[in-house]
Formats: sequence, structure tokens, C-alpha cells
Amino acid sequence: MEKNFEQLGLLAPLTQGLVKAGINEPTNIQLEVIPEALSGKDIVGQSPTGTGKTLAYLLPLLQKIDTGKRETQAFILAPTHELAIQIQRQIELLSNNSGLAINAALIIGDVNIMRQIDKLKEKPHIITGSSGRILELVKKKKINTQTIKTIVLDEVDRLLDDNNKDNVKAVIKTTQKDRQLMAFSATVSQPVLSEVQELMNNPAKIILAQTTDDSQPAIEHIYFLSDRRDKFEVLRKIVHAIPIDRALVFINRSDDVELTVDKLNYHGLTAAGIHGSFSKEDRKKAMEGFRKGKLQLLVASDLAARGLDIPGVDFVINLDLPEDPAVYLHRAGRTGRAGKSGTAISLVAPREAVLIAQYEKLLKVTMQVKQISHGKIFAKRPANKPGPTNTR
Repeated sequence: MEKNFEQLGLLAPLTQGLVKAGINEPTNIQLEVIPEALSGKDIVGQSPTGTGKTLAYLLPLLQKIDTGKRETQAFILAPTHELAIQIQRQIELLSNNSGLAINAALIIGDVNIMRQIDKLKEKPHIITGSSGRILELVKKKKINTQTIKTIVLDEVDRLLDDNNKDNVKAVIKTTQKDRQLMAFSATVSQPVLSEVQELMNNPAKIILAQTTDDSQPAIEHIYFLSDRRDKFEVLRKIVHAIPIDRALVFINRSDDVELTVDKLNYHGLTAAGIHGSFSKEDRKKAMEGFRKGKLQLLVASDLAARGLDIPGVDFVINLDLPEDPAVYLHRAGRTGRAGKSGTAISLVAPREAVLIAQYEKLLKVTMQVKQISHGKIFAKRPANKPGPTNTR
């Protein structure tokens, strides 16, 4: 018999708040994490994108907040501004729906620090944001870390990469040793697992949610063979043939975002991009335009797209293929979220073709090769068989 949220130990205000949001049944990662998190255990949780990891840690975290105390009790660290903003919105939604008097603050870089200092005077129960800015404010003694009871590392694989781990570890070291540490990602490599466990209090609970989860994304993986110089024209044809109203477009080099956007617009597609170096206003404008359907394509690098959760994105397009299969998995997970279906489309140059077999073997997925002709998508026929078969 499947358990409901109350049977996992959540109190009525939170479960009623979930019902208001249209959420009635826990996913596998939530079934595994919530009871352990409520008991105070340190946790490493791995589950595919779109399977509810954010709620898995937020629900027990919110329940454990003592609203009678005006002090900061939890940090949630995220590798990108977009992910931090998304988490903050989820906290606000849950708090409002549940009627909980929880005060949460978003603390990220590229924002006026004096305004953030003013916000911290309200003693938020939860601080969500970037480790660099949080550490800066800790050093300025604007945040008291001695009252922190829980720290969450969202997208831990990225937080513990060479660009972020020094700040992340520094933030953790400022807190009491008996605090709870929870870390989550769709992919947790063995080196990352070993590193995060060193920061935890034993025994740490390792949770690998089963991929048979009912909310496991149903994603179709297809690809088109194309010379690199022809990819933009092939993409234009694919967008019109399917047709595609909105899609996330991934490239490998962050520095090429603006150039890619210019080329897509030149080929008659409406596109904008997000990049870590873009101003907060430019990123917000691009995201809002995409969410509201004013843009067909949103171009992003892997780092900029971490944590993006935009409802209704049915397609992810790889203009470049990543060499790391785990990165491909993260990209594909931007579609097919919350149990919905989606399609991951890759444009594959001859020198990239070797990666397809690697993806299929390591990720246990089937990638179908397609071709486009006269405005229609076909299954690409083997060289020794006549006539294409129309698959649409």
C-alpha cells in the first residue's frame, strides 16, 4: 500500500498546502527522503530530474523550522541564480499555502548587498542563495551561522566542482558540527559522493531513488546527422516540421551564447539566451519572454540552465553534444518533468557521432536517428533498405 504525505510524518498544514498546489501523492524520492530528513539524518539523495527532489527536502525542512524564534535556521545553497530563485519561489508558495509564518530570504551575487543586509535584519528563518555571497555576509557578521540547524546542497555535483567547493565548504565550516547536511542531484559521481560524505556526520543516509518512479520522465531521445556548418538551417527545418513552440537549446561553450542567438534569429527563429555573465535584468527578460511564449528558443550553457524548471517545455535541443553523458542526462531532464512526456533532440556532426553509442550504453536509453525531408520528419532508413518510413 502506497503511503501518503501524512504517513511520512508531515503535519496537516503542509499536507493541506500540498493539496492546494494539486500535489496529492509523494514520489519515490520523497517517500525515501522525508522520514529520514525529519529524523535529522544527513542525506545524499540522487534521483532523475523532474522527480520532486526540491519538495523532498523542503517539506521536512519547513516542518522543522521553529517559527517562534527570530533566527536563521537553514541554508539552501544553489550553483546558479536561477535555481536559487526557483527554490525561493517554492518556499514562498508552500509557506503561503500552508499558512506557516516562515520568513525566507534570497541572497545571491550581482544584487545590491546593502539591500540584502537590510533584509537580513528581519532574521529570516531560511536563507537560499549562492555560497559566495552568503560567505561574504557571514564574514561581515551579518549572518549568524551558530543558529543553523540544516544545510541543503542542491545540485551537489556542481556545488562541489572546482569553481564552487571552496566557498561551499567554508560556509559549512562556520556552522555547528551537529547540524544536518542534505545533498541532492540527478547525478552523483563517486568522487562527489566521497567528498560530500567527508562533510557529513556518520552515518550518512545514501538514497538512490528507483527509476521506476511513476513521475520518472518519459523522454524520447532522437538525433539528426548534420555537418556543423548546416546545424542552424537543419534546426530551423526541425522547428517548423514538428512544429516546436518552445524549446531549450543547449550549447557547450558559454562564450558562444550570444553568437548562437544571433545566428538563430538570422535563420528566422525567435531566440534569446541566458549566460552566467549576463546581468540579472537581461536574464530575467529572457526567462520571462520564454515563459510567456514570446520566444521559441532559449539558448543556454549547462551552468546557466541548472535548476531551470519551466512548465510546458516539451523539447530540449542539443546544438552541441556534451562529452559527459551525465551532462546530457541533465539537459534532457529539463523536459518531461513531473511525469509528463518530452523529447530530447540532438544535432550530431560526424565527429560527435561516436558519443551516441556511449549515451545509449551508459544511460540505458535508445536514441533514434531521424531525417527531415520536404518538411516532414522520418525515421532514417538503413542504407540497404528502400524508402523511408513516416514515423509521424
